[in-house]
This record gives sequence, structure tokens and C-alpha cells, in this order.
Amino acid sequence: MRLHRLRVTAFGPFAGTEEADFDALSAAGLFLLHGPTGAGKTSVLDAVCYALYGGVPGARHGSVPALRSDHADPLTPTEVRLEFTVAGRRLEVTRRPEQLRPKKRGTGHTRDKAQSWLRERGPDGWRALSRSHQEIGEEIGQLLGMSKDQFCQVVLLPQGDFSRFLRAGAEERGKLLGRLFDTRRFAAVEERLAELRRTAEKQVTGADGELLALAHRMAQAAGDTGSDGLPLPGAAPGEPGLAAAVLEWAAVARAGARERRDIAAAAARAAEDAYAAARREHESVAELARRQRRHADALARSAALEEAGPERERIRARLDRARAASRVVDALELREETGRAHRAACERERRARGRLPSGAAGEGAARLAELAGEYRERLGGLAAARRAEQRAAEIAAERAALDREAGTDEDVLAETADWLGRWDSVRAEHQRRIEEAQEAATRAESLAGRIEPAERRLRAAERRDDLTGRLGTARGHLLRAREQAAEAKRRWLELKERRLLGIAAELAAGLTPGEPCAVCGSAEHPRPARAEADHVDRAAEEAAHDAHQRAETAREEAERHLQSLRDALETAGAEAGEEPADRLRELAAELRHAHAGARATAAGALDARAALEHAEQEHARRLEGRRDAERRAAARASRRDALDQELHGIEAGLAQARGGAATVAERAGQLERRAAVLAEAAEAVRDAEAAAERLKEADARLADAAYRAGFDTPGDAAGAVLPDSGWRELQHRLDRWQAESAAVAAELADPDVAAAAARPPADAEAARAALERATGRLRASSAAQAGADGRCAELDRLSARAAEGARRLAPLREEYERIARLAGLAAGTSAENERRMRLESYVLAARLEQVAAAANTRLRKMSAGRYTLVHSDARTSGRGRSGLGLHVVDAWTGSERDTATLSGGETFFASLALALGLADVVTDEAGGTRLDTLFIDEGFGSLDEQTLDEVLDVLDSLRERDRAVGIVSHVPDLRRRIPVQLEVVKERTGSAVRHRSPGAGG
Repeated sequence: MRLHRLRVTAFGPFAGTEEADFDALSAAGLFLLHGPTGAGKTSVLDAVCYALYGGVPGARHGSVPALRSDHADPLTPTEVRLEFTVAGRRLEVTRRPEQLRPKKRGTGHTRDKAQSWLRERGPDGWRALSRSHQEIGEEIGQLLGMSKDQFCQVVLLPQGDFSRFLRAGAEERGKLLGRLFDTRRFAAVEERLAELRRTAEKQVTGADGELLALAHRMAQAAGDTGSDGLPLPGAAPGEPGLAAAVLEWAAVARAGARERRDIAAAAARAAEDAYAAARREHESVAELARRQRRHADALARSAALEEAGPERERIRARLDRARAASRVVDALELREETGRAHRAACERERRARGRLPSGAAGEGAARLAELAGEYRERLGGLAAARRAEQRAAEIAAERAALDREAGTDEDVLAETADWLGRWDSVRAEHQRRIEEAQEAATRAESLAGRIEPAERRLRAAERRDDLTGRLGTARGHLLRAREQAAEAKRRWLELKERRLLGIAAELAAGLTPGEPCAVCGSAEHPRPARAEADHVDRAAEEAAHDAHQRAETAREEAERHLQSLRDALETAGAEAGEEPADRLRELAAELRHAHAGARATAAGALDARAALEHAEQEHARRLEGRRDAERRAAARASRRDALDQELHGIEAGLAQARGGAATVAERAGQLERRAAVLAEAAEAVRDAEAAAERLKEADARLADAAYRAGFDTPGDAAGAVLPDSGWRELQHRLDRWQAESAAVAAELADPDVAAAAARPPADAEAARAALERATGRLRASSAAQAGADGRCAELDRLSARAAEGARRLAPLREEYERIARLAGLAAGTSAENERRMRLESYVLAARLEQVAAAANTRLRKMSAGRYTLVHSDARTSGRGRSGLGLHVVDAWTGSERDTATLSGGETFFASLALALGLADVVTDEAGGTRLDTLFIDEGFGSLDEQTLDEVLDVLDSLRERDRAVGIVSHVPDLRRRIPVQLEVVKERTGSAVRHRSPGAGG
């Protein structure tokens, strides 16, 4: 990450707008941020942190008023704007905190909410990315790859914190390292293992508890002596050996229960034999007693029959009189029916005469019929009046229908007026829908043109990412090819050198006596060189040379392949830009989604036009309906006048025909009712006379039938008649007496009953008591046998469950022991963990080793090779666990001592080296985000001149990695040593910043 430009307004000590150009400051690689105490040097760093993370470093974190300058104008808003580059993207973030400002009208203040803006500069200039606090925070956090605490620790190097870190104990170091390297996942592993251990322990304890519960249930099933005095297992749930003890106890209990079951079975068989004998004796005595009771009952029933003899004779006589009276029943029924008809006819005559007029009440049937005919003649004369009255009713109904039609048309006119009143807004809404659809169609065409470039850029980004991976593989191949070429070249040169060293022997092999040497020209060869055992000949050298040529060819091919990948990557990168493929994929998806939405909206244009056309048709239809309603109203007025004139002429003739009645129909009803009353009375008089004649004839027939049946009067015959139910009841009583007589005679004649009556009385009670005693003994022995069988079955079932539980428990206990061992190792409580070091501490110790190693590369130079930081994981005193110890090795004395023994200046450059090393390690841990701008805050005043030179040389060496380092200090000597400066000037109206560089004025 590289900072370019910072602009602050009304922030901290700065009353107005101040700007820091980090591009100009970073050009020299090392620059100084200085100013008097309290001028606002640290506020510049706070502004950088606030712009990126929306907050200032934790030690200086405060409320909103602490961010706003007390010197600023009340109407000037507090704002921080930072322009920076990260991951190849040029971004600009602007933040305004929540703040109070004077109201524009009236007195008092109003609160403005916090605001944030994020922009990115591309080929076409700046474009807005987001105004959401959350989205901006997530975007910057992902690009930087580190939290605010990590950023403040590795970019804004606070020397005071690292001095304390250098002298701190293991626990305090662990807190800082844990916050920077985010080792919460290892602490989560420890907690997870502890949770798994608790879960496994709970499962084992639960399974042991179930086994103990089964043991108690088996003890209850076995009874007081179920285990022959063997006590239940005393082990608690979770202790080893509990399952074996329960199974052993269950085996003893089952053996005792089976023995008691065999004893109970023998006792039950003996009780069954005694019960069978008692039951046979009881059945014999009971049979004798039953026969004796039958004989006694038969004698009692015979005596009862003798006493009921007179009653039987009386019932027989009553049945004989009823048979004689049955011949008079028809005449009696005829007399009764005729009497009822005569009484009814007389009653109807009485009621009919009661409704007659007073002048006709005593008239006979003929006169009454004559009067009814007269009224019917008068009723026929009202037919014309009825037709006139019907026409009057029709006229009234037609007028009512006209009134209803008028009401309906009035409702239609009101509803139409309301609808037409809303017509302008309805038409405007349809027009708006059509315009929106047209705009969506235009937007869809525009988006369609952007989709293909976005997808091409996405494909290029995917090729770029693929080529990036392949480029790393190609680099590896090239490195191996170079190593192989170098090795082949070294081998060839080595063989060539060895051949040259032994070339004399090779030349000697070609010498011929008497011929001159090709080297010295001598014809004498007194001592020709001899070839050594490891002599390299021409063939070996040429083979090595060929291998070298092949290796060089392979290296050149790897370089060409790597270069082609780089060219392709450059082409893909130029087309794709710096955007990640995932972001381009999201942008392409957003364009496709927006295009689909615009097309969907544009597709509604046809429906919107159809809806407008339908609404216009409805508007025309309602206008036509209003005109039709107005025409119908005029026609109804004319028709109503004609009906009123016709009704007036009809009413004059109806008044005479109605008489005193309200209507002609009512007058006709009066005449019709009078004629009906007279006719009904005449009919009732004739019926009453006919009924009296039939009654006389029925009385004569009844008297004759009673005399022939032997009765003195018809009343005697009627008294002797029996209903069917009475007849059946008397006959059934006679039949029962006869059947009882036959049954008693048969019972007394039975020889078994007579023989039983001759024997002494049976003692059934004694036989029953003996049977009950045998039954009790049988039940007790059966219950004992059933209990023993049940105990055996229950013990077998519970034992099987216990065995199954023990089998299930075995893997659970094994799993628990394994997890408990791992949890103990991770928590540092296990004896196997010799240093008693927790997993998180172990990881932090590894990180501290990396930090110390990275710090030593600079500490050795700062201390002229004297000091080296080393990590110590030795256990602390007492029962403490291994800590995060940090010692310093003094090369001058060769001893290792605590960092707290360093002097003030030594502590400063040691902490500075530690801070730079930590920055490198945290950067790599956070994903390798390049940090091109660092700030070092104070501490240089404790260094002597030579040490200061060495420290500045180390900081200046950071430029080799294209880094810019800003030193925050008010030490005067640094102004001479560092020419590029950003000065913070303190004034009464607020601080200001000034850029100073070699040759710049003021």
C-alpha cells in the first residue's frame, strides 16, 4: 500500500484545510515529520487511520468532539480525504464524522450524520464506488488484508508500545501477538477439544449411569437375596472397571434366581395335586345338595298349585263370557261409530247457524240454499269493476317502475361523473407507464452494449489469473532448468579441466620413437607421461559437452516459454485491468441482472398501451351512457303525465262499485263469504238430519244382537267384552299353571332326586372351605413360581441390556480417552506436554520466533553486530506454563540476558528492529499486501550520534524495497540529516503543515 495525498479539514489541531503530498515526501525514500510538542504530528497519522478504518488508534480513540478542531469555523465540516494505491488500484476515501453544526434557521444546533465516500481512478477518470460505511470498510479491509490494530502496529510503528513489548512479560506479549496474528482459531481449537472432551465424558458417564441403573433394577428384580449377599458395584459413573463389575454381579444374580425358580416349580406341582382332589370332593357334595334342593322346591311348588285352584276356575268362567260377548262386538262398534257421526253433524250445524245473519238463523236447509244463490248473482255484477281496478293497479306499478328506472339512471349519472372526474389522472398514469417502458427499452439497449465488454474483460481476468498460476510453475521450471544447465556446465568444465591436466598422457599415447613431438619437437622421448586411473578422455569430455548443450537448450526453451507466458499475462492484464476476477464476475452479473430488469420493464410497453386504449374506450362508453340516461329521463316525464290522466278517469267509476269497501276485490270478497256461509249452513242442516236417522237404525240392530247372545241388555254385553291384551293375559296364566303342574310331577318322579332326598343332608360348606384352602395354597405356589419365572426373565433381559450397554460403552470410553489426551495436550495440562504450553501459546511462540528472526537482520546492523534477539520457551517459575520469553544475546560477552537490562538507546533500536520485523511478518500473514509507506513515531532522542547513523542507514536501506519511511520526531539533529520534511506549525488559530525539501524556500 502506498499513500499519495492526505487532506484534512477542521480535524484535530488543524482549523482549516491542510494537505500532505506523500508522493513528494516519498520521492527521497526517507522523510521527517516534525514540529513542536502538541502541534499535531500524531494527528496526521490519526487522520490516515481514520480515513482507512473510520477510527483512530486505540490509545488515542475518543468521541466525535475529539476529532473536530476547536479552532474551526462552526459552519466548516470536519473531513478527512486520503488518496492511496493498494493491490494495483488507485482509490480515494473521504470520511466525515457525526458532528454538530448551527441551525440554518433559528438558534441551536443540529446533528449531521457520519458520511463516507469511496472512489476509484480508472482510464476514464474517477468513478464512485460506494457511500456505505459498511461496504467501504469491508472493501478496504479486504484490500489491505489487516485489521485496524494490525495496521496501527505495522504501518504506524508506535515505539513506546514496542518498548513495553520488549520488556513485557509472557502474558502481555501473548495478548499483543494474539491480537496481531488473530490466533483465535487456535484458541477455538482448544475450546473445541475441551468441549469434545466434556461431551465424550458426559457420554461415558451417562452410559455408566445407565449400567448402574440397570444393576439397581436387576437388584429390585432379584429380590432381597437375589445376588446371594453380593453387594452392588461401588464404582462411580466414569470410573474404569464399572462395566465388568456390573456384568459379574448380574451373572451371580441370574444363577440364584434360577435355583429359586426350580424350588418354586416343585411346590406348585404338589399344590396342583391337592387342589384337584379337593375340587372332586366339592363337586360330589355340591351335586348331592343340588338334587336335595330340587326335591324340596318341587314339594313347595305342588303346594302352591293346590292353593291357586279357585283362581283358575274364576279365570275360565271369565273367558267363557268373553267368548259369548265377541258375537255382539260388530253391533257395538257400529253403534259407537254412528253415535260419533251424529254428534259431529250436530256440532257442525250448531257452528254453521252461529255464523248466519240474525234473520236467517232459524231457516231450514231449502231457504238457506235460496239466499246463497241471491248473493252469487250480485257477485257476478262486479266483473267490470274488477277489470277497472286491475288497470288502476297496473298504472301504479308502471309509475313505480318509472321511479325505479329514474333512481337507477341517477346512480349511473353520479358514478359516471365520479369516473370522468378521475379520467385525467388515470390517463396520466397510463402515459407514465408507457414512458417508463420506453426509457427501460433505451436503458436495455445501453446495457446490452456494456455486457459484451464486461464479459470480455472477465474472460481476460480469468486468463490473467490462470496465467499467473502457470507463470509461477514456469518460473519453477526455469529455475530447475538453470540449475541443471549450471550443473551440466560445471560438470563439463570439471571434466575438461581434468582432461587438460592429463593431456600429457593423452599426447604421450600418440608418440612414435624417432619422430618429433608435436609439442616440443624433440625426437627423443625419455619419460612419456602415463595415464592415471581416473583419466578423462575426449569421449567423456564430448559427452559432458553434449549434456551441457542440451541443458542450455532446455534452459532457453524454458525462458522462451516463461517470456511467452509473461507476454500473454501482460496482454490479459492490460485488457482486464487490476480488478479481481470475482469483482468483474459480480459486475458482469450486475449488468446482466440490470439488463434483464430493463428488458422486463420495457416488455410492459405493449400492455401499457393496451391499457391506455382500453381506458379511452371506457371513457367514450361512459360519455355515451350519460347521454342515453338523460334521453330516458325526458321520455319518462312524458309517460308519467299520460298515466296520471288515465288513472283519474278510472277512480270515478270504482268509487260506486266498491260501496263501503276499500276495493272492488274487498267488496267481492264480502259477498262471496256471505254466500259461502249460507251454503255451508244449508249443507250442515241436511247432514245432521241424515245422521239422526242412521243412529236409530244402529240402536235397533244392537238390541237384537245382545238378546241372541244371551245378555239381558246391550250394556251387559259391552261389559263382558275383553280386549285382545286382556284375553291373551288370562289365557297365558292358565297355560303357565298347566305347564307348572306337569313340571312338578316330572321332578317328583325323577329317581335320582328321590334317592338324594332319602340321603342325609349334604355339608356343602365344609367341602367349599376345603376347596378354598387348596385353592389358596395353589395360588400362592403358582404366584411364587410365576414370580420366580418373571425374575429370571427380567434378569435375563436386563443382563442382555447391560451386556449391550457394555459393548456400546467400550468405543465411547476409547474415544473419550483419546480426546481427553488431545485436549490435555492442547490445553497444556497433560503430563505428556512437558513445557505445559497451550496450543495458542505454541503458535504465538512460532510467530515470535519469526518476528525475532526478521528483527535480527536489522538489529545486528543497528548494534554493529553486538545484539541478537532470541525467543525462549522455557517454563516460568512455580507451576506456570511455558511462556513467550524474549532474550537478547550479547556477542561481546557471549551471554544471554533479559531484554529489560538494555539501556534506553539500546531499547529504542531493539524495539525499532522488532517493530520492523513484526511489520514484515504480519504483512506476510495478512496475505502479503505490500506496505510501501511506514511511519516511525518518536524515540530517536535516546540515541548517540554513531547509533543514530546506523539506525538511519537501516531505515534508508528500506528504499531498496521501494519503501518510503516517515520519521515522526522533534529531535533537532534529524532536521539536518533528513532533508525532505513535513513540518507541523503550531499557531494560536490552529496548526498548519509545511513541505520542505532541498532547494525549496520557506
